[in-house]
Amino acid sequence: MDCTQLILFILIVQVIHFLGTWKLYVKAGRKAWEAAIPVYNGIVLMKIINRPWWWVLLLFLPIINLLMFPVVWVETIRSFGKNKLWDTWLVILSLGFYIYYINYIEDVKHISERSLKPKTGLGEWVSSIVFAIVAATFVHTYFIQPYVIPSGSLERTLRIGDFLFVSKFHYGARLPMTTLAAPMGHDSLPVVGKRSYLADVNPQTHDKSWINKLRLPYMRLPGFQEVKKNDIVVFSLPSDTLVQFFKKNKPVKKPVDKKSNYVKRCVGTPGDSLEVINGYVHINGKQLQLSDRAKVMYYYTIYSSKGVSRRTLEKVDAEYLRKYLTDRLDENQYRGLAPYVRGVNLNQNTNKYEILTTEEGLPVQLIRQLRLSLTEEKSLSREANMTNEMVAQLRAMPEIDSIVKRSDPKGVYLGAYPQKPNFYPWNNSYFGPIYIPERGATVAIDYKTIPLYKKIIRDYEHNEVEVKGQKVFINGKEATAYTFLQDYYWMMGDNRDSSEDSRTWGYVPADHIVGKPVFLWLSFDNFTKGFSSWKPRWDRMFTTVGGSGQPVSYLKYFLIAVVGWFVFDFFRKRRKKRNA
Repeated sequence: MDCTQLILFILIVQVIHFLGTWKLYVKAGRKAWEAAIPVYNGIVLMKIINRPWWWVLLLFLPIINLLMFPVVWVETIRSFGKNKLWDTWLVILSLGFYIYYINYIEDVKHISERSLKPKTGLGEWVSSIVFAIVAATFVHTYFIQPYVIPSGSLERTLRIGDFLFVSKFHYGARLPMTTLAAPMGHDSLPVVGKRSYLADVNPQTHDKSWINKLRLPYMRLPGFQEVKKNDIVVFSLPSDTLVQFFKKNKPVKKPVDKKSNYVKRCVGTPGDSLEVINGYVHINGKQLQLSDRAKVMYYYTIYSSKGVSRRTLEKVDAEYLRKYLTDRLDENQYRGLAPYVRGVNLNQNTNKYEILTTEEGLPVQLIRQLRLSLTEEKSLSREANMTNEMVAQLRAMPEIDSIVKRSDPKGVYLGAYPQKPNFYPWNNSYFGPIYIPERGATVAIDYKTIPLYKKIIRDYEHNEVEVKGQKVFINGKEATAYTFLQDYYWMMGDNRDSSEDSRTWGYVPADHIVGKPVFLWLSFDNFTKGFSSWKPRWDRMFTTVGGSGQPVSYLKYFLIAVVGWFVFDFFRKRRKKRNA
């Protein structure tokens, strides 16, 4: 649905409203023509049903209006004496067209001084629930959205098990494009896990089905910030194949606003030239200076003639792998180990099985249960994923001989964007240079450069792209240049060697930007191991995400304020009762 179609749709709704309500306007002491004037008719209707004028604004907000239309239908019939339960259900199930029957057939009278207070306890309960859902949906859709960090791509800046509040007003809230969707549900419904929206995203029927014709064009409310380098940003994953996080499913295509949400650091903005050299990001020829709160991690190889013990690595809280050795491993034992191991290999030289796990190792109870005879290898070298601070601490230890940063070899293709090894043999450590498109900018294209921009031109800006020999055709016409219709960004995780980011799936379009994490309110260790295993990280709770310097927890101040409120409220009620 483009802007012209949207205006036409709104006018059709206005005609339907006028035909179904003009007699009711007259019975309420208004003029018939007042039911025909867009927006104004809504203000008049709010006076008729004795509700505030600003309800009209809610009727024009996507998703919110799905909740408000039934409310207004019910309020309208009740303003004309239709208070029975079956009246309520009939107007809702008929999508408001029951009002036509009342308008033309019933001889009803307007109740100008209608009481707005529910007559029963159940009615009051339902009214409160509806109000709460509308308010929560409004805040969730246009202001603040809760988010939890599900993966370790931003470790240790943001950690698995961090609960965030994501601001949508910093960059300007993106209006919902998928109009037929459950309130506050993103891509799936809770508990049942089914799709929470109606949309046809089959490439063969794209923009042809009636469902797609109800989708709104991309629009964004004004914000007070632009996305800048070093910002941590929540965005819709461009190459979405996720039904749900951590669930293996067939690839799925989703509308832009229903794609899985990712959180990364913006390292490149529109118009930049970006290159990754030995794992470090360079912008326009200069190494990117990260904020002091960025805890960027790389893999290092640690050497020691005395052996690198796990206790040494635990002192700096590094992430590393442990290796267990055993002479035998039967099928039953292998299946029992599977949930806890990163890999099992048979060393042909020693004829021993090597079992790799995370730094947490294998549970003692499991080892006993499977009757395993294990020895843990104390290697002369180990690989560990560490921040600069961890590396500095290890280098200061006398038992450590040397630490070498691990890096993919330059010129060796290892699955990086744009997945064209003949032209672009890139990897996570050596990537680019690559241009980040800016709205209105024009680039030259040919059969060599089209792989960089094909996804943009085809998927994000909706053109047909075809390469025939050494010629490029866009929408059937030969093209040697292309002008971009929107801005693009480059997003990367701070956990640089363990992050699937723009180096894998490329650019992030401006219409995929969701918001900016601003506040961390809860944080738990062992988040992926079940609720019973969660351990609070008290020092991270109630801290800001942005800013500089060491994050400061405001939890104690919040608790003091809560206790203070309860004490104040107790004495206020006590004094009020005494004076009564």
